[in-house]
Amino acid sequence: MRRRSFEHAVAAIVNGDHHDPFSFLGMHLDGRKRILTVRAFLPGALKVTVIDSARGTPVAELSRVHEAGLFASPLGECRKRFDYRLRVADRHGEREIEDPYRFPPILGELDLHLLAEGNHLRSFEKLGAHPTSLCGVRGVSFAVWAPDASRVSVIGEFNEWDGRRHPMRVRHDCGVWEIFLPGVETGALYKYELRTSKGEMLVKADPYAFEAELRPRTASVIHWPNPEARGDDEWMERRGRVNDRSAPIAIYEVHLGSWRRKSEEGNRFLTYRELADELVPYAVEMGFTHLELLPVCEHPFDGSWGYQPTGLFAATSRFGTPSDFRFFVERCHREGLAVLVDWVPGHFPNDPHGLGCFDGTCLYEHADPRQGLHSEWKTLIYNFGRSEVANFLISNALFWLERYHVDGLRVDAVASMLYLDYSRAENEWIPNVFGGNENLEAIDFLKRMNEQVYANHPGIATIAEESTAWPMVSRPTHLGGLGFGYKWNMGWMNDSLSYISRDPVHRRHHHEELTFSMIYAFDENFILPLSHDEVVHGKGSLLGRMPGDRWQRFANLRAYLAYMYTHPGKKLLFMGGELGQDREWSHDESLDWHVLADPMHAAVQALVRDLNRLYRSTPALHELDCEPGGFAWIDCHDHENSVLSYIRRARDPRDFAVVVCNFTPVVREGYRIGVPREGYYAELLNSDADCYGGGNVGNLGGVTAWSEPMHGMPFSLSLTLPPLATLILRPREG
Repeated sequence: MRRRSFEHAVAAIVNGDHHDPFSFLGMHLDGRKRILTVRAFLPGALKVTVIDSARGTPVAELSRVHEAGLFASPLGECRKRFDYRLRVADRHGEREIEDPYRFPPILGELDLHLLAEGNHLRSFEKLGAHPTSLCGVRGVSFAVWAPDASRVSVIGEFNEWDGRRHPMRVRHDCGVWEIFLPGVETGALYKYELRTSKGEMLVKADPYAFEAELRPRTASVIHWPNPEARGDDEWMERRGRVNDRSAPIAIYEVHLGSWRRKSEEGNRFLTYRELADELVPYAVEMGFTHLELLPVCEHPFDGSWGYQPTGLFAATSRFGTPSDFRFFVERCHREGLAVLVDWVPGHFPNDPHGLGCFDGTCLYEHADPRQGLHSEWKTLIYNFGRSEVANFLISNALFWLERYHVDGLRVDAVASMLYLDYSRAENEWIPNVFGGNENLEAIDFLKRMNEQVYANHPGIATIAEESTAWPMVSRPTHLGGLGFGYKWNMGWMNDSLSYISRDPVHRRHHHEELTFSMIYAFDENFILPLSHDEVVHGKGSLLGRMPGDRWQRFANLRAYLAYMYTHPGKKLLFMGGELGQDREWSHDESLDWHVLADPMHAAVQALVRDLNRLYRSTPALHELDCEPGGFAWIDCHDHENSVLSYIRRARDPRDFAVVVCNFTPVVREGYRIGVPREGYYAELLNSDADCYGGGNVGNLGGVTAWSEPMHGMPFSLSLTLPPLATLILRPREG
């Protein structure tokens, strides 16, 4: 190496400016005689000796060529490469280390090709930090995508957070930087230091970090979720039946940070393992089939509830380690509970350590704020048209399903992804190539994501939170749909909550708010959500939205919950709704468990428990939730009395249930409805029963149908309708 180029390279190394450190550091054949030379940058070292790894003998002592700690020396007449270590003496003593710059590249040619074209579906197996062995040496391989950076280094506790010490090798084919660091162990903290093409220095957390520090700290933590020795193999074999359209799906939506807290210990969170011991048996005892967790990805701001994640591959450290989260999921499975997690592929926050301007350019987001800035949430929008970004997100979806065995993904804010003009004024968005407002790139991404997760993990479920009339959200992509398994029925939620919040005297004028949902009930595979969004931001709790005096408020809530459980569609209830909690939900506080000392609140909890059990045990209430044959009106026109009556059917045409809802505080004697069969109809549930806090008005356990035609049916029942109540009846065989 010529003197001038050597001095230039030395200056670049000690200043942290060298774009290709592997071309200079480590072992190289130099000069006309092709003699081996070793160079090492070791700030603080006093003496450095090259040791032959195979023999354990010294080969040469390196000379200090720069006071900052750069050592270099030819190895005598050696011309054949060999494995070596460095014996380093400093003020702490003497130790032997492996030189990171003697190891070969980590990524193979196939990895480079797949990453470059955006088809490396398990990119999480290559990018990020992975404890591994290379050339028989234990350490950690690091790899990060930053194509526009001029230098990227791993920094951490192991190198005193000095970006000059471990600059990485760039793989130009795909813009990924990589390095193997011997001796680094699981649990170590690290970040990436990037020098941009404009010379700016950035410090970023690892986009593929599998664990992160607890906020407000932002370092990544070396961890690899080992897929071996799982405790839920039996569950995995049958979970497809749990998510099937014909299965009873009753989802308990939970924010882990506020379900229950340890008030006696400074109001701290429960850990994943404590939640496994407390939340899981509670959900099972309450009869729910699924837990849906608000996002568990790492996020810096508690008030975002997880919907502004910075670490998509890291289970949040608020409640423990990733291994603890895996323990929680496996406990759910052993107890028969499916686990859904809220997944946020639409946007991300602009925290300095996150994905925003990752390598000095808009790498993950659109550069134009009309495409890349979410004006409502002040977050950044992923550039779905960039193949590497779409691959990052799809790989992340597969990661949660594969490494943690979660049973499904509820995809947040799908509407904001589908429309270019979502929450934007007329001049604040850019039309697509056809002049429309559809985000064609996001549509393609969602279709591909659904195709890949279902192909790789049959039996899981993807669920779209989509609030518009976009067609075929939950239909297969080969038919032109988006490919989701289910869609939240936001229209039903808004209309029914609007109706039930009205004073009963006015409900007869708004009867269509309940009947309209049946016009489109089977256009999608719907889930009926009473979600967290409906009990925050001044909306009040479910109980708080009910009109009337105290007794009427509870009666309204009971009637409404029973109506939801009998309406076609799978069910979702946000935590606290089953308690009849009066206070609006706060993410900083535990649910008001103390209200269960009040018999009226305990009665709501008992009703939800019984509704779940009845829904699960009655095929007519769940088998055809997503099929038109599963529902028939008896009478949808009695707006004067604010009464609805309908039939729910099972696959077996002989199996059906009759539902009657009275949404006024008036007892209606001799209320006659048509039914398809004669005989005795048992009263399976009466939301006015005294065990639920009601007045115990009803039909003494059942009523007989006689040959008196009504509502186009050959038989009819004469019922006593309790006030503000829902009845569920079923014909008894024989």
